[in-house]
Formats: sequence, structure tokens, C-alpha cells
Amino acid sequence: MSDTPTPPGQPDPNSQPPSAPSFETPPAYSAPSAPLGNAAPSGYANSDEKTWALVAHFGGAAGAVIGSGAGGWVAPLIALLAKGNESPTVRAHAVAALNFQILVSIIAIVSWILVCIVIGFVGVIAAVIGGALFGILAGVKANEGAFYKYPMSISLVK
Repeated sequence: MSDTPTPPGQPDPNSQPPSAPSFETPPAYSAPSAPLGNAAPSGYANSDEKTWALVAHFGGAAGAVIGSGAGGWVAPLIALLAKGNESPTVRAHAVAALNFQILVSIIAIVSWILVCIVIGFVGVIAAVIGGALFGILAGVKANEGAFYKYPMSISLVK
């Protein structure tokens, strides 16, 4: 052993080589046996559960299309009422589909109301402009001594 310092960058001859790092194996993960909170149970106990889960989801999609966006809640509600008390799996699927389709139905109904309001405003604006425009044209023709036949007119008064 010498008392002389080791030059920088050189290994210390008196030191022990570093030992290899030790890695502990983590404990194996085990999935919970029962669903936690609102988690849906996995898998199907039988083909009847799978059928009713598909009725909830695909029926909701078909109802949304057939009902112009507002009818998608019917099939999930039927699945929930028919098998929701018998199967937690069907209940989880039906509730998820029903919650989504209710939201979509609300959005569709509000949108349809807004469309009707906008079309109503467009109709009123068209009636005001059309009534004024064709009234002025008819007045100009009457000033010239001619008769003006209004377009899109119906004979209510004879």
C-alpha cells in the first residue's frame, strides 16, 4: 500500500470492484376478482349475455339512425329492463349505452329545435323580402297600366 494519491482518471488500486446491482423481482400482478366501482365485468357467462349486450349497443346505433338521432335510447333501455337484473354484464353494457344514447338524443332534439327555429327565421325573412319585392314589381307594372301575375300565388279570394 502506498500513500501516494491516485492520478485523476485512474482507478484506485486499493478499492474493491463495484458489485453488480441487484434487482428484486416485483410481486406478480393479480387482477381483482370483482369489478371495482363502475368498471364493467369482463367476459360473458353465456351467449345470451353477449346477445343482449349487442342489442344494447347495436340497437342504440340503429335507433339513433332510424330516429334521426333521438331514438337511440330505446334498445339499451329494453336490454336493461329485460336482462339488467339477471346479469351484471348486460346491465353494465346497457347502462353505458343508455347513458350515451340519452346524451346523443338530447343533443339531437336541441339541434332539431334550433334547425326549426333557423328555418323559421329563414322562412320569415324570405316571406318579407318576397312580399316586398313582388309587391314593388306588381306596383311598377300597375303604374305602366299592365297586370302583374304574382308567382306562387293561390286563389283564396274569388
